[in-house]
Amino acid sequence: MTPAAAMGDEIRAKATALGFDAVGFSEARLSPETGARLREFLAAGHHGEMGWLEARADERADPQVLWPEVRSVIALGMSYAPPGDALATVGMPGRGNVSVYARHRDYHDVIKGKLKHLAQFIVSRAPGGQVKVFVDTAPVMEKPLAQRAGLGWQGKHSNLVSRAHGSWLFLGEIFTTLDLPPDTPHADRCGTCARCMAACPTDAIPVPYRLEATRCISYLTIEHAGPIPVEFRRAMGNRIYGCDDCLAVCPWNRFAVAGREAKLAARADLEAPRLAELSRLDDAAFRALFAGSPIKRIGRDRFLRNVAIAIGNSGDAALRPEAERLSHEPDLVLAEAGDWAVAQLDVAATGAVLL
Repeated sequence: MTPAAAMGDEIRAKATALGFDAVGFSEARLSPETGARLREFLAAGHHGEMGWLEARADERADPQVLWPEVRSVIALGMSYAPPGDALATVGMPGRGNVSVYARHRDYHDVIKGKLKHLAQFIVSRAPGGQVKVFVDTAPVMEKPLAQRAGLGWQGKHSNLVSRAHGSWLFLGEIFTTLDLPPDTPHADRCGTCARCMAACPTDAIPVPYRLEATRCISYLTIEHAGPIPVEFRRAMGNRIYGCDDCLAVCPWNRFAVAGREAKLAARADLEAPRLAELSRLDDAAFRALFAGSPIKRIGRDRFLRNVAIAIGNSGDAALRPEAERLSHEPDLVLAEAGDWAVAQLDVAATGAVLL
């Protein structure tokens, strides 16, 4: 065994001990086709308000533009597969549906801490080697790098799919100046399956492997700051933060077992939170409820905008006072969502249909 291969084995063992479920190595480069797809995505405006995708596109398309000294990428995955049906609370009257990934601690914090431990281990075992750690917040194309490192493949929904963990993998990377033996890139195993495309409530995946983010409920409820476009409000249902529909229907999920990281396990109060209780949160209560959660990042008003839409879709007349109160909020976007919810509930009470 070469020294580089032995080092790779040590890194895999340490990563597994730290709680990572998938580890792979790739050269620090991406194919020209990957960069071309990114530029097409941006040129079409599918990134919407996510200006950070465009601002550093050159670095995103080429790891060596981001860090010229990098030689290898260590791609790591951590399962967050739910123990039961991820969509069990979709459409549940009077309740909100929170994306599986956001039902407990912010995964960025959890994974970054483990990556730093692994980076320290690498430096201790290979003096002179340099490392940088990344978790979704830098211009790094995580999914193509993970595919090159053999962790899985980008499915037709554009997310990574693993034969062992389905669609439920958080990703992180360590860039290093070490030369590590690369793993074999993973082949695409989607075949003729298109369940993810059919499951999308807003038709945000019009063709395989291309996501139009500006139609995606995850984008609309998290990244989009203004009013939710009316054409998508009914399709949102009770999804108040993110959407798991395209992930949950993937047939490869049948091989996934529940994630083992306790800090990512769902909090009971976020599995099916009551819309009425959420609608009454002031800023201090919002911050307290979502301390350490990724939901805190979008702020109280944007979150309650989503809650108002869910209330309007509930058909529950008992929630009308909550919608009425939200319609008088000082934030104009939130107030407009409250007005819409009131109108929806009033029409639902008559048995009519209001789009």
